[in-house]
Amino acid sequence: MAEPNESSESSDVETEDACPTKSHNRNPTGHNQYQNCSPRDDPVVSSYLIEYHRHGITNRKAISQLLNADHGITMSEVTVARRRKQLNLYASGHTTQFLSGTTKRQLVLDQLAVDPTNRQGPKIIREAIANSTSIHLTRDYITEEMHKHEPRGFELRQSSSKKAKRSPITVLGPHHEWSGDRHDKLSAIGFPLWGVCDVWSGAWLGLWVVPNNRLKAAIAYIFLSLVEQLEGMPVQMTTDCGSETGRIFGLVNTLRETFAPHLGEDAPPAHQFLRSVNNITIERGWLQLRLQWGNNVKIYWEAREGIYHPQDLKHFELVQWLWPKLINQELNELRDCLNNHRVCKDRTKISPSGTTPHIALSLYKEYNVEWMLQHVDHNVVQDLMEELGGADLVRFISVGYAERAEVVYSGLGISKLSFHNVWEIFRAMLPLI
Repeated sequence: MAEPNESSESSDVETEDACPTKSHNRNPTGHNQYQNCSPRDDPVVSSYLIEYHRHGITNRKAISQLLNADHGITMSEVTVARRRKQLNLYASGHTTQFLSGTTKRQLVLDQLAVDPTNRQGPKIIREAIANSTSIHLTRDYITEEMHKHEPRGFELRQSSSKKAKRSPITVLGPHHEWSGDRHDKLSAIGFPLWGVCDVWSGAWLGLWVVPNNRLKAAIAYIFLSLVEQLEGMPVQMTTDCGSETGRIFGLVNTLRETFAPHLGEDAPPAHQFLRSVNNITIERGWLQLRLQWGNNVKIYWEAREGIYHPQDLKHFELVQWLWPKLINQELNELRDCLNNHRVCKDRTKISPSGTTPHIALSLYKEYNVEWMLQHVDHNVVQDLMEELGGADLVRFISVGYAERAEVVYSGLGISKLSFHNVWEIFRAMLPLI
């Protein structure tokens, strides 16, 4: 009698001979290139996919690349498509076909309602609907509805101004050059702006409402706050010749000497002054901001008649807290929209076109350029900000008043502050503060 182990071995051999394997091992090494892919119910990844969808990014290859570049998440294109379907995220053709006519029309009308000056065209309306609702509609459908309900807007948007001759902009990559400038179109109602763009990508890096955008220390403080946020500075900062930019000139040269001496003498100057008409990137940005948003702000401000009395200190202080809060909120949302607006393809342009500033920044390696941000010590930047005068430089109201107002505001249980309800909230808060 054979031993059990011998019997087992013989049996195994016979079985193998009788049933030879016919399957091909597609992964003999056992290596899974997508082992870092998150589980299907991961809420964080779902939020990223929804965010990309809101920004009009539906191409699964682009989403796969962005997940890796923005968040370090490895996900195949097939998995991206499957996850989007699970989340009911569909492109414009599908949703336009299957949504009811009433629902689609209301989406367009709701967006037209927040643009009383009718300066937003079909492409902007389409992006705004997607950004606020995550629903994509075709441009043709939106154009058709706009012709029905706001035909006058198409005439208003026809450009009649003579455009200045532009020369190509040459920069070496993201953060090689920043362009900063003030915007005075809202100064008449007491809310001047200042902003900074990345020249290579066209991305808005920061938009701020400030009490005074002609104060040197305040503008220098804003610049340093951006350096602190991004943990670095550009190779070159560009502004116009306004008196408020004098402090920035000194700061960028000092920071260059201290933290980026490796750039050497062949690098462009740390700061350059340009006439406003030649400060192309940010001037174009201000134009779009004014047409899409700034002109509407003035209309909502004018609704104050009979409600707001600026000579009354109590009224004045509340407006100085409430309206900057609203404008900063709106500027953050607007910056998000503008940075996810796809610009037209321009084959004569050296820097990215045919894409969005956000995608260009995230996938900059696709353009064979370098990330040019120069590291600056965080503590040094904070010390410089305090030396200038600290956060008081950009406050509209005292810290104590702001804290009291925030308590009253929170107690009202407001879902979201907007231009549509700002004066109602003003009236509700006034007797409580």
